[in-house]
Amino acid sequence: MNTDTRQQVHALIDQLPPMQLAAVQGLLEAMVDPVARSLAHAPPDDEPLTREDSDALDRSEEWLKHNQPIPHEEVLADFGLTMADFPLKDHGA
Repeated sequence: MNTDTRQQVHALIDQLPPMQLAAVQGLLEAMVDPVARSLAHAPPDDEPLTREDSDALDRSEEWLKHNQPIPHEEVLADFGLTMADFPLKDHGA
């Protein structure tokens, strides 16, 4: 991309209202992140739940009725990790 095009793109971005700017940010991030692009183009997971999956979900819901959820930080600490090892994006993560 030449300098003129880059400057034109910057000028257009500078004119956007906040909501549109956030949308463009998501688009640009997906364009430069090959994993995000792959996920965006992946087919939906339409595989039906197996009986085993359904039973596991039922057990987890029952467990949550009697226990407090375990914070992510605590689970990560068990593996010597922190939330800083998995930076989250502001848009939907």
